[in-house]
Amino acid sequence: MQDAYPTRRGESLEPFPRLDPVVHSSARFRWHGPLDECALSRYERDGFLWFEGFFGRERVEPFFDELAELSRDAEAMVADHVIKDPDSGELRSVFSMHEISQRFSNLTRDPRILGMVQQLLGSDVYIHQSRINDKFGFQGRGFDWHSDFETWHCEDGMPRMRAVSASILLTENNEFNGPLMLIPGSHQYFAPCVDPTPEENWKDSLKKQRLGVPEKSVLRWLANRGGIEAPKGPPGSLLLFEC
Repeated sequence: MQDAYPTRRGESLEPFPRLDPVVHSSARFRWHGPLDECALSRYERDGFLWFEGFFGRERVEPFFDELAELSRDAEAMVADHVIKDPDSGELRSVFSMHEISQRFSNLTRDPRILGMVQQLLGSDVYIHQSRINDKFGFQGRGFDWHSDFETWHCEDGMPRMRAVSASILLTENNEFNGPLMLIPGSHQYFAPCVDPTPEENWKDSLKKQRLGVPEKSVLRWLANRGGIEAPKGPPGSLLLFEC
């Protein structure tokens, strides 16, 4: 079967327009959901939707207790789904949170989020990946520029662009603590990466990402077209963004 999105083949390939729709609901069911035409059009144009203060602070604060409890569990801290910062040794990411935390599992089933995601994807949905990212103050590492789909396609076998990420802020995001940066409109292109993926790359890439990062010339081209935005807001804010 021909690969619709070739990447990491050891050669530089030019970015090309995506081959899949951004909103997958058919015209007949496009408006059957909580998002109005203005929001759907903004998502198609920019690739993301920002909802400041979507949840109250009290809904997300208990996750800090769960993270603190996990960090004190020596057995849990060496599990495959727990990633530590390579420099500080502090907690960096915890994967499969919907399987190990009932509170987190309930959050993923919030009907307001589900309704929007189902409307965007035009179907029932499942969780491909869940995690909590914890940036340790003053020395925690960031995440390099990347496309989630490029990694999921190359390393997980996700065939086409039909996924939505829902990011919920646990603390206030501002210009001082490394907010997520986005290039509006970049979702309209697929940017192939160069270096092939070694075996079990995920074990190292989750600590420090070296592969799956577009070339600087491509990032510059995309940023010159769409600019860069960094949604900022209080705990409980929600960001929906295209894969």
